[in-house]
Amino acid sequence: MKKEFISELFKKFEDACYDFDGVECWSARELQDILGYSQWRNFKNVIDKAQKSCEQAGEETKNHFAEFSKMVEIGSGAQKPVEDIALTRYACYLIAQNGDATTKSEIAFAQTYFAVQTRKQEIIEKRLLDVARVTAREKLSQSEKKLSGIIFERGVDNKSFALIRSKGDQALFGGRTTNDMKRILQVPANRPLADFLPTLTIKAKDFATELTSHNVIDKDLKGDGQITKEHIDNNLAVRKMLQDRGVKPEQLPPSEDIKKVERRLESDEKKILKEVKKIQENNKKKK
Repeated sequence: MKKEFISELFKKFEDACYDFDGVECWSARELQDILGYSQWRNFKNVIDKAQKSCEQAGEETKNHFAEFSKMVEIGSGAQKPVEDIALTRYACYLIAQNGDATTKSEIAFAQTYFAVQTRKQEIIEKRLLDVARVTAREKLSQSEKKLSGIIFERGVDNKSFALIRSKGDQALFGGRTTNDMKRILQVPANRPLADFLPTLTIKAKDFATELTSHNVIDKDLKGDGQITKEHIDNNLAVRKMLQDRGVKPEQLPPSEDIKKVERRLESDEKKILKEVKKIQENNKKKK
């Protein structure tokens, strides 16, 4: 495939893309022309196959293939309505996968174009989830530090604080202690349990911890007994809230080591900064 042909097709796909309620879309009629289909009925057969693939993937077709009518000129200023379909990037990817790449170079290009773009979106989504989890973990650390500062002024030492946290975990995880959960999730003995918990559980622990901090001050609680009971009650309340929504914290699978996630994000950040600097340097040269 010649470089000029690739550049031409790339521009066509980029130019055909439009925004519909914040979602990137392509018109099926325009895509038909770009992909080299002379007749709508032939291209519609490919779309039908793509919709079946969408269903088999467990996706709602209406979220990716939105049918609508538009007016087109038929000569002498007259117009008539024609069927069209607004296609998401994922829909275009499925259409390309169901097209005949052996006879149409445009299809072969589209398969690569939309596969790469879809993959980029997946990478972005994964990064956002990673950032959310790291942020939640940092927030939990801050909440625990805040709680420790509050209760140390109320007759609780380091050993008692560790016991209070463990009792809280036991309440949150349905009777399973911190060590029980570390064993179940195969967490190294020298690492905090929270470093291997999914975002939802981290946020649950954080909410219970914040409640305890608030109530210790609000109720003027003092000593191991009162504060331990408060922390247990708060974790039980959070557990009930999760259970009411069909979630059992102890049954959620472990997540990737948070330290690995942090290192990956830091590495990505350096790469992004490097690319930004490169773009800035190129722009300066152009000027």
